[in-house]
Amino acid sequence: MGVCALATWKGRDEERLAAGGLLAGWALTRVTYSDPSHTQWGVLAVDISLLWLLGWIALRSRRYWPLFAVGFHLLAVFTHLARSLDSSLGGWAYVTAEIIWGYLLAFVIGYAAWTTPGLQVANTPEVDSAPPGDTRR
Repeated sequence: MGVCALATWKGRDEERLAAGGLLAGWALTRVTYSDPSHTQWGVLAVDISLLWLLGWIALRSRRYWPLFAVGFHLLAVFTHLARSLDSSLGGWAYVTAEIIWGYLLAFVIGYAAWTTPGLQVANTPEVDSAPPGDTRR
């Protein structure tokens, strides 16, 4: 909740969209979560949707933080898939891994929102006028 508030307060549209997706994913996960001893298929669907959103942000962004966000969330999706392929993976390890990837994702979004105001001052008109989809430098 704190990261979402920080992104709303200090972040730009990218950070707000990522934080909104994180908040929506958290709420939907609370609804679809069930017994941790089995693969969470509903949570996997929510995580794939959030992965798609973060990937879309990463492809359109001029900053690097969305790449880290996609990477951490991809690890969360792979954790679901690993659980579905190997049922001997314990429920404690499964849930703990999901929590760690979620915290790292929240940290990346919070860091991005916190550092955004400094970038707005440092940007030059040449960088801001680059066409959408231009490569990073």
